Amino acid sequence: MSRIPVYSVDNAPQEVRDQLEALRAQFGKVLNIHGEMAHSPVVLAAYSGIQDAIARHGTFDQATQEAIALAVGNTNDCDYCQSAHTQGALAAGWSEQDTVAIRDGGIDANPKLTVLLDVARAIARDGGEVDERTWSRAREAGWSDVELTELFTHVIVNVFTNYFNHFVHTDLDLPAASGLGG
Repeated sequence: MSRIPVYSVDNAPQEVRDQLEALRAQFGKVLNIHGEMAHSPVVLAAYSGIQDAIARHGTFDQATQEAIALAVGNTNDCDYCQSAHTQGALAAGWSEQDTVAIRDGGIDANPKLTVLLDVARAIARDGGEVDERTWSRAREAGWSDVELTELFTHVIVNVFTNYFNHFVHTDLDLPAASGLGG
């Protein structure tokens, strides 16, 4: 059970209503995580700021972004984010089987992406540290300095949401990802 109530656009503090409305428009409803973030304008602004920077400057396609989110959510045992990003991954063209494979460690049909996800998992798991072998494998697979640097931002926004969900015990308000308790 969630530790804090979920705000709607109508009952949220005035200073976050526009951001919450934009998120409702994007996702079709106010997700529990966003309604909980609305308790603190700095939390919602930080999340939205990183997401806006990715939308404006990011180079990864939606399928890659969702794969990163699934890998990080799995690394951090965040059922909420794994469920949310399974829905996003399905919309981005991944199959249900692909989403499970990504969460479980990679996708055989795309070894280049699997190597990128290994870097993402290392960042999330090891406090930003990536061993030389993993880094070298990513470079050898063709990932550039620009892409590996950008990856860090994608990992961080997902760690942010994973930890926030753990912190406030966000209740799942969307279908549970296959294999998760919800």
